[in-house]
Amino acid sequence: MPYENKYLELLSKEFPTVQQASSEIINLSAILNLPKGTEIFITDIHGEYDAFNHYLKNASGIIKEKIDLIFPDLNAEEKNRLAFFIYYPTDMLNKYQAKLAQPEFESLLRQTLFRMISLSRHIATKYTKSKVQKTLPEEFAYVIIELLYESNSHEDKERYYDAIVDAIFSTQREKKFIVQISRFIRNLAIDQLHIVGDIFDRGPKPHLVMEKLIKKSNVDIQWGNHDICFLGAACGSEVMLANVIRIAARYNNLDCFEDGYGINILPLARFAYKYYQNDPCTLFLPRVDNPDYEEEELNFVAKIHKAISVIQFKLEKRIVESHPEFGLEDRLLLERIDPISKTIAIAGKNHPLLDSNFPTVDFNDDPYKLIPEEQEVVDHLTQLFLHNEMLQNHAKYLIQKGSMYLKYNNNLLFHAAIPLTETGDFLSQKIDGQAWSGRDLLDILDQKIRQAYLNRYAKNNPDKDYFMMLWQGRTSPLFGKDTMKTFERYFLKDKSLHKETNNPYYCLRTDENILKRIYKEFDLDYERSKIINGHVPLDITKGDEVILADKKIYSIDGGMSKQYSGQTSFGGYSLISDSHAYFLVSHERFDTYMALIRDEKDIITITRSEEINTRRTYLFDTDRGEAIKERIADLYKLLEAYRNGIIREK
Repeated sequence: MPYENKYLELLSKEFPTVQQASSEIINLSAILNLPKGTEIFITDIHGEYDAFNHYLKNASGIIKEKIDLIFPDLNAEEKNRLAFFIYYPTDMLNKYQAKLAQPEFESLLRQTLFRMISLSRHIATKYTKSKVQKTLPEEFAYVIIELLYESNSHEDKERYYDAIVDAIFSTQREKKFIVQISRFIRNLAIDQLHIVGDIFDRGPKPHLVMEKLIKKSNVDIQWGNHDICFLGAACGSEVMLANVIRIAARYNNLDCFEDGYGINILPLARFAYKYYQNDPCTLFLPRVDNPDYEEEELNFVAKIHKAISVIQFKLEKRIVESHPEFGLEDRLLLERIDPISKTIAIAGKNHPLLDSNFPTVDFNDDPYKLIPEEQEVVDHLTQLFLHNEMLQNHAKYLIQKGSMYLKYNNNLLFHAAIPLTETGDFLSQKIDGQAWSGRDLLDILDQKIRQAYLNRYAKNNPDKDYFMMLWQGRTSPLFGKDTMKTFERYFLKDKSLHKETNNPYYCLRTDENILKRIYKEFDLDYERSKIINGHVPLDITKGDEVILADKKIYSIDGGMSKQYSGQTSFGGYSLISDSHAYFLVSHERFDTYMALIRDEKDIITITRSEEINTRRTYLFDTDRGEAIKERIADLYKLLEAYRNGIIREK
């Protein structure tokens, strides 16, 4: 009781009178009965900033859907034009100013502005006036509030309404106003954005994706294996640092580090040229589909790619030997190479190597020892990563907004898998001498990552080793396979040696008993909850199942990365949950946003699935609603304390 009184004393400073506490109860009780806001789930962005940015601008098709609903009499061309004025207002203003005479241009802007106001009014009805005001652009806040909440259905009000719009034009603020109200519409269209892993790698602009997310307030992130790799590099893990550069070189995206983050990889380039100058490095040529790249440039990137790959294979040994519990012994392959016969021994058989040139590997003494120049490169890059301001800001954001998994509105979000045994039990992993499995395993791994980040500048930081385990360990919930065959895919022709077997989770997750076990482990309602994850690119048009277990699992990696263009026929999925339904939207492959503006044709393909709620979902059904209910209960206790004289009104 004394502790409760202390809490109520603190609460009384915020609501110092009976009247103020009562008013807040009334306000919060009303808010509980607003419709649930729209949630969007996106996964596996992989640095494809332009496509991702467009998904945010069109709210994964929600804005166009609202236009269709509010303006049924407009033709398709008019609807698309309005949509693109909301998505890309500055570009559309420039396009039509160059295309139309001034009177026609002004008429178009006036028409567009009125339609934007109508759309804003419709979207704003789901939110409190307070939230709407917080979303408004400061310089036009008063004007927009007047236009949103004043009816123009009466003659006097219509004159007042028109006078506001006339003043916007007479002061030559119409372009700025359209830009700001379009941003207001986009911000209100998405109440919560869930990024279900893998912002990084493969694509060229993960840094821009991060900058975009940082500007938004309504984001959560479930770490993917590629995000963990980036975090590890930012925390000074040498293995992960080598890995992120290796992947960037593999897809010819080294500019991401040099131009995006301003990290100088010239020492690595010089080292690669010195030791691999006469090596064609054919197996390490970047995977690109752009014919504009010069052959000389690609050949040079291939040398960097090979150099950093060999460094990575060397660096892995210390972690593998320090942590036998990780089960990564099969990754120690350099010691199995016979440089004379140019073969490698795997599973009792010698296999020919496709590339046997290892100028920095000492097969007679210690094949894993870095030569001095390799160590210099690693030390140089480690310091750059640890002290790069933008990269560290992004790592901090991932720690603050991210987690191994998230329970949100009774759904479970995670990137890849809940590690299982073949019999459907939770797969266990020893950490600090204790076995962990199921939800506890994800929780302790989350803790290890946060400790590694907080101690990233310490000389001795053993928690950094968990980044490698999460990147490729068989018990990693972010990897979801038994092993990672990076070396084999580079150096061995026999594709059977490349095979990586998925964790049993993927074939057992639709078994009702096992799924119920997972739901119980995470305190989920089996009748209402859903599991939402990504990681494995799937294509419905090719027979892949994206919606599983009677709509209890949504696996929504649609291959947004252009590197998957041969694997999936479109450019990604968005899962949308609003107060009425869940629906899965697929997107066409993104070309350029200028092409979209030119054609004024969106890249939403089709709604693939729609699951209508049995009743509309309101705020009182959500996590936010539960927090509000607790707040109301506390305020009632405060009222009682005031009325009983336990706490004095201020």
